[in-house]
Amino acid sequence: MTIPLTISTAAASAATADTVIVGVTQAPDGPVPALGSEDVDAALGGTLAATLTALGATGKQDELTRIASGGRISSPLIIAAGLGPAEGQDGDRGRLESLRRAAGAAVRAAAAARSGSVAISLPARDEAETEAVALGALLGRYSFGKYRNGGQQPTEPEITVLSSVGAAAGRAEPLAHAMTLVRDLVNTSPSQLYPETFAAEAERVARGAGLDFQALDHVALAGGGYGGLTGVGQGSVHPPRLVRLSYQHPGATKTAVFCGKGITFDSGGLSLKPPKSMETMKSDMSGAAAVLGAMQAIAALKLSVNVVGYLAMAENMPGGDAQRPSDVITIFGGKTVEVLNTDAEGRLVLADALARSAQDSPDVLIDVATLTGAQLVALGPRIAGVMGSNDDVAAAIADAAHRAGEQAWPMPLPAELRKGLDSTVADIANVTADRHGGMLVGGLFLKEFVPDGVRWAHVDIAGPAYNEGEPYGYTPRGGTGAAVRMLVQGAADVAEGRL
Repeated sequence: MTIPLTISTAAASAATADTVIVGVTQAPDGPVPALGSEDVDAALGGTLAATLTALGATGKQDELTRIASGGRISSPLIIAAGLGPAEGQDGDRGRLESLRRAAGAAVRAAAAARSGSVAISLPARDEAETEAVALGALLGRYSFGKYRNGGQQPTEPEITVLSSVGAAAGRAEPLAHAMTLVRDLVNTSPSQLYPETFAAEAERVARGAGLDFQALDHVALAGGGYGGLTGVGQGSVHPPRLVRLSYQHPGATKTAVFCGKGITFDSGGLSLKPPKSMETMKSDMSGAAAVLGAMQAIAALKLSVNVVGYLAMAENMPGGDAQRPSDVITIFGGKTVEVLNTDAEGRLVLADALARSAQDSPDVLIDVATLTGAQLVALGPRIAGVMGSNDDVAAAIADAAHRAGEQAWPMPLPAELRKGLDSTVADIANVTADRHGGMLVGGLFLKEFVPDGVRWAHVDIAGPAYNEGEPYGYTPRGGTGAAVRMLVQGAADVAEGRL
């Protein structure tokens, strides 16, 4: 789904759109029209604040108030979007996220009201603000209609951002397109998205973006010693794949490698999940989808860095040939793993990809995965956990996520928890007997397969990747596109020598 977006310097009161969106901040004495609303307020006779107060508006974040223009401006409908307190936000990051959320929520409300084209007159004084408004608007307009109305997507009316900074859309659109790709993949039925078809989609994206593409099928994986992917995928009629994407910039001297968990459906294998827990397991490939989306965006933005992306794809099913608890497998590179729980499978496919990345000589290595339910317990559904080869790397990746508009929190990898992964028959077990610190234990397991001396971060997006609740801001129900912006920002930081 591609949504038309334009940047215009037209006055909000004269915008030829079905809906005009303005901002309103929250103050102790009531709502205050924000920058960008002056023209509309003047056309209403200076009554915008009084009208909003009479309608019970406060200006708090995510609040939307609809006002009929009564012919006083060109658009028949005005939506006032709450931006929260003008003071007390978390600096520039908080201000930009407030703009993204307000734009997204208002555009989604306009779409729900079938109001057609939208003109957005939120604060857009510079490139950063304009990009935030544009990105929030594009993401807020997202809908997944593949399985409704015969799969026919409705014609998308145009979104116009009112700003004098036209170049900002050049970054917002590639990011929005990448996140839309990820959302679509995550929302697709697992009967249609399995390793073979996922790999085919990755090839289509690679060709369109100018990326190098390679894929190993189950025969090549078995012959190449990829025991994690082979073991996890052997119980399914849909065999595993390992996709490698490569972006090369002629002026780049550094390389970033991304590895994404791509479990297209996770039943738990023979360690079967409860039925309720399977309902969202089509989203267990969100990490691989995020890597694919990030690679597409990085190529579109032409970042001055070399980037390799691995998509480790398998379907974890309890078939007659399924991996058994107590099986011992050999990961790429030779390290053996005792599989005590087949539902801890994501770390096995990622282990193959992490070990394989040594051949790319990465300066920075980042893996992204919906790895553990423990991430949700520790940090909730919106905040990713970031672990790393050291605390500085974890903090740097979390900071990159924050600057890109995503929530992430650096977490430790306590050495004392590693002992729980000791095996009596193999180099390491895939789970511990102790349920405590499950997110951290997952990170400790993956650390064993990181090439020596490489700066590495593991990002657990089990919660942020899929929104089971109501939409909020620019985030829809279902697949969210989590980690795309973080990865793109991480690649930019490598290019700039910041990471």
